[in-house]
Amino acid sequence: MPRQKTPSKTSVKSTAQSAGRRGAKPYSPRQYSSLVFDGVKQTPSRAMLRAVGYVDGDFEKPSIGIATTWSNITPCNVHLDGLAQAAAAAADASGGKSRIFNTITVSDGISMGSPGMRFSLVSREVIADSIETVAGAQGFDGLVTIGGCDKNMPGCMIAMARLDRPSVFVYGGTIRPGAQRRDIVAVFEAVGSHASGRIDDAQLKEVEATAIPGPGSCGGMYTANTMASCIEALGLSLPNSSAQEAVSRTKLDDCRRAGEAAVRLVKEGIRPSDILTRKAFENAIATVIALGGSTNAVLHLLGMAHAARVKLTLDDFTRIGRKVPVLADLKPSGKYLMSELIAIGGIRPLMKMLLDEGLLHGDCLTVTGRTMAENLADAGAYPAGQDVVRGFDAPLKKDSHLVVLYGNLSSEGAVAKITGKEGLSFTGTARVFDSEEASLPAILDGRVKAGDVVVIRYEGPKGGPGMREMLSPTGAIMGRGLGDKVALITDGRFSGGSHGFVVGHVSPEAAVGGPIALVRNGDRITIDAVKRELTLHVAQAELKRRARDWRPPAPYATRGVLAKYAREVSSASTGAVTDARALEPAPPARNSARSKGSVVGSKRAARAR
Repeated sequence: MPRQKTPSKTSVKSTAQSAGRRGAKPYSPRQYSSLVFDGVKQTPSRAMLRAVGYVDGDFEKPSIGIATTWSNITPCNVHLDGLAQAAAAAADASGGKSRIFNTITVSDGISMGSPGMRFSLVSREVIADSIETVAGAQGFDGLVTIGGCDKNMPGCMIAMARLDRPSVFVYGGTIRPGAQRRDIVAVFEAVGSHASGRIDDAQLKEVEATAIPGPGSCGGMYTANTMASCIEALGLSLPNSSAQEAVSRTKLDDCRRAGEAAVRLVKEGIRPSDILTRKAFENAIATVIALGGSTNAVLHLLGMAHAARVKLTLDDFTRIGRKVPVLADLKPSGKYLMSELIAIGGIRPLMKMLLDEGLLHGDCLTVTGRTMAENLADAGAYPAGQDVVRGFDAPLKKDSHLVVLYGNLSSEGAVAKITGKEGLSFTGTARVFDSEEASLPAILDGRVKAGDVVVIRYEGPKGGPGMREMLSPTGAIMGRGLGDKVALITDGRFSGGSHGFVVGHVSPEAAVGGPIALVRNGDRITIDAVKRELTLHVAQAELKRRARDWRPPAPYATRGVLAKYAREVSSASTGAVTDARALEPAPPARNSARSKGSVVGSKRAARAR
C-alpha cells in the first residue's frame, strides 16, 4: 500500500458525496421515517408512536434506531443497556429522535465445547437479519449499533452494510483482568493442567472463581477485541472506541459521541457505502495483523465485505500480510492483556505507526466525517520504555501471523495462526476425530501424544453445522504442555484465545467431500507456513480410491435454524455467508454429490505463495 496524501478538510464533504455510492440518490435526513410518519394515511403510525413517548415535534426529526445486543446471559453484554441509553439520550439532544431495540446474543465462552456452540456463528446471521428487519420495518434514518461479543459485532456490521443508512458502531469494551492477570483462556487451559495433574481441584476452583471479574469482552487480543479494532480501522466506529474498558467513563462518553455522530451523519448523508471501500478493508487487515489478532477476523471480514459488495478474498490477507509485521505482544500468544494496551494509549498510536510507514490508506472516509489520516493526526506515540507494542525495527514477526494455506488438503484454502513461537513447519501423524466431543477425552487422558496432528472434522459451516470453535481442544493441548509438540487442523474454526500450531477453516469441508474427510489415522501431514502449504502425504490414486468409498454423514439437524443454516451457508473460504446466492450467478449444474473443490473434482492449484 503506497503512502497516501491526506485530503484537505474542505475536500471531505465532496469525498462523502462521491465515494462508494454505487448510483444511490442523494440522502434526505428523513428519507425513511417520512414514509412511516408523514401524511394523513400514516395517522395510525403516529398514534402508535405517541404511546411510546412521541410528541408532535418528534415526527419532524430524523429517526435514529439504537440496536443493542444487551442480555444478562454473558458478561460481554450485561452492561450494554446502560450504553444504549447514553447513546439514545445524546441522539435526542442532537436533534434526532431515538428508539432502542434489542437483538440476540449467544456466549461462545459459555457454549464452548458443547452442542450449543453450533449456534454461535449462526447467531451472526440472525443478528444481522434481525437488525435489518427492524430498521427496515420501522423506517429508521440512521443507526447506532452496540455489540460486545464475537459474533454480534460482525452481525451489526453486516446489517449496517446491507441497510446502507448512516450508522455508527459502538464496542461494549473489554473486561478488566482477573486475579493474577487471568482471563477466560486461563480457565480453559487450567482444565488441561488439571487433567495432567499440574493443579488440583482447589486450584482449579480458584481459577474458575477469579478469572472473570465483571462486565466486558474477553481480555486478550481474542475475537471481540480483534473485531472492535477491525471496525475502528474500517472507519465505522469513533476513534478509540475499540480500546476502552467496559466499565469506564470513556466508554460512556464514546456512546454519547456515537449518538451525536449518528444524527450528524444523517444530516450530512454519509453512509456505510461511503466508508466501507476496498481500501478500508485493507486498513482493517493491516491493523489485525499488527495486533496479532484472531483468525476469526478472516472469516468475518470476508462476510462483512460480501455484505458491503466489496471484493475481498483470502489471497488479500496473504498479499497484505507479506508487508505488515506483528507488533503487539498480546495474549493469547503474547504477554499482555487489552487493558494493558489501553493503559499506554490503545490502538491509535499503532495505527499512526502503520500510517507513517505507508501501511494504511489515510484517505479513507470515517464516521467522524474526516479521513483516517485526519483522525490520526493528533495520535501520540507510545510512552518510552513500554514493550507491549514493538517498533518496526524489532517486530515480533516480520510478516503476518495469519497464514493462508493451500494444498491437497485445502484446495480452497485454510487459515493458520503462526506467530513463529511454534516454529514455521510441522510434520506429524494424523489422529482423526469426527467431532470435537470425540477429540477432547483423547487429549485429556493422554492418548494424543507428541508428534500427532489432531484432525477434527465434520465441524465446518455445513457439517457442524455452525463451524464450532475448538478452544476446548486447543486449551487442553496447551494445558497438558503439548503446545509446541502437537498440531491441530480442522474444518471448524478457533477462538481468538486459541494458540499453538493450529490450522482452521480447512476448505472444502468434510461434509461436502473435501479431502479432510479422507484422512485416516497414521497418515502423514505437513503444515508449512513458509511455503503456505497444507499437505496430506498420501498418493493421489489412494485418495481417489478413498473418495469413491466416502459417503456423507447424516445431517446433525433436519429442521429448525441449524438445518436452514446448513442448507444456505457458503464455504468458510468465502466468509460462511448465507445470502451468497442472492448476489452471485447460479453455479453450473453438478453431476456428483462430491462438489467442485472435493478431492475428486478440484483442479485448483496452490496459490498465493
